[in-house]
Amino acid sequence: YAWVIAFTGTLVTILAHGFGRMSYSVILPSMKDGLHLSYTQLGDIAFGNFIGYLSLAIIGGFLAARFGVRRVVFVSLLVIGISLFATGFTDSFVFAFFMRLVTGMGNGSSYVPIMALPAAWFAAQKRGLATGIVSGGIGVGLFLSGIILPPVMSSVGPDGWRYAWFFMGVTVFVLAFVCLAFLRNNPREMGLSVYGGTEEQKSGPKVTLFSAFRDIVKEPEIWKLGCVYFMYGFSYIIYLTFFVAYLTKEIGVPQASAARIFAVLGVFSMFCGVIWGWISDVAGRRYGSMLAYITLACSYLIFVLFKGTTGFYLSAIVFGITAWSIPTIMAAASGDAVGGRLAPAGLGFATIFFGIGQAIGPAIAGRVTDATGTFTNAFILSAAVSVVGALGSLILKKKTA
Repeated sequence: YAWVIAFTGTLVTILAHGFGRMSYSVILPSMKDGLHLSYTQLGDIAFGNFIGYLSLAIIGGFLAARFGVRRVVFVSLLVIGISLFATGFTDSFVFAFFMRLVTGMGNGSSYVPIMALPAAWFAAQKRGLATGIVSGGIGVGLFLSGIILPPVMSSVGPDGWRYAWFFMGVTVFVLAFVCLAFLRNNPREMGLSVYGGTEEQKSGPKVTLFSAFRDIVKEPEIWKLGCVYFMYGFSYIIYLTFFVAYLTKEIGVPQASAARIFAVLGVFSMFCGVIWGWISDVAGRRYGSMLAYITLACSYLIFVLFKGTTGFYLSAIVFGITAWSIPTIMAAASGDAVGGRLAPAGLGFATIFFGIGQAIGPAIAGRVTDATGTFTNAFILSAAVSVVGALGSLILKKKTA
C-alpha cells in the first residue's frame, strides 16, 4: 500500500502544484492582455501566490504532524479548487492578487505534507525514490496545462483565460475526493509496517504543535536545508513564471508554439523526481543537491544565450529533467533528519526559506524586466543564484551507511 500512497501523492501534486501554481505561466500572457496588466503587476500577483504558500507551508506541515496528512491535504485541495474557479471572475489586479493568495495558501498546506508523507511509509533507503514519484505529479500537471489550457482559451475567445481557471477549479475540487479515498496517514492505520527496511513506526507521545516546533528548531540540519532551499525557490520560479511571456512577448514565438515548448518541459519533468531521488539515495543528499543546482543553472543560461527554437527546447529539456530535484531531495533529507513522524513539520520549517525566495524572486524579476526592457537579466540572475545553491549544498551532512 506504500506504493498506492506514493501514486496518490502524484495526483495531489498534479492538482496542488501543477494546476494550482504552474498553470499561471500558461495563462499569464492572455490574462495580461485581458486585464491590461504590467509585468510588475504580474510579478506581484505571483508574489501574492507565494506569500500565501509561505504562510501555510510551515503551518500545514505542523498541522499534518498533529492532525494527519490525509485530512489536511483534503481540505487544502478543496480550497485550491474553489479559489481557482473564483479566479476566473477576476476583473482587477487586486482581486487577482487576492485569489492567487488564497490558492497559494491551499497549495502550501497540501504540497508540503504530501511531499513528506513517504517518510512515514518508506525506509530511508527507498525514501528518495518514493518522494520522487510524488513530485512527478508537478511535471504531469505542467504537461497537462500546456496541452489542455491553450485550446480551452482559444476556443472561447478573448475571455478564454477565464474558462481555463474555471476548468482547473472544477477539476481540482472533484478529484480532491479521490485523494481522500486513498490517502492514509501511516502504515499503522492499516496494520502495516514501513516498506523497504526494518524501521518501525512507533506511536510515542501525542504530537502537539508546540512539541513539534520545539523538536524541529533545535535540529541544525533543518536550518541548513532551509538555507539551501532558499536558492531554489528564488531561482526556479523566475524561469517558470516568465517562461511563456519571454517567448511570446520578447522573442515573438506564437502562443501555441510557446505552450508546446512548455509542455515538453512538463513531459521531461515527470520523471525527474524519481531520477534525482534515486541519485540522492545513492550519492547522498549533499552531492545530489549540488549536481542538481549546476544543471538548473545551465538550463537558465541556455534559455537566454541560444535564442532559437533549438535553444528553447534544449533549455526546457535540461530544466525538465532537473525541475523538481531540489524539493524531492529536501523532502527526503527532512525525513532523514527528524524521522517520518516529524518529516512534514521539518519540511514545513525548511519551506519558510524556500517560500521567501519564491516570493521575492518574481517580484524582483518583474521590476528588472520593466526597468531594462528584457527578461535576459532576470534569467541570468536565476543562474547566478543557482550556482550559489550548488556551493551551499556542501554544508549538508554527508551520506552515512
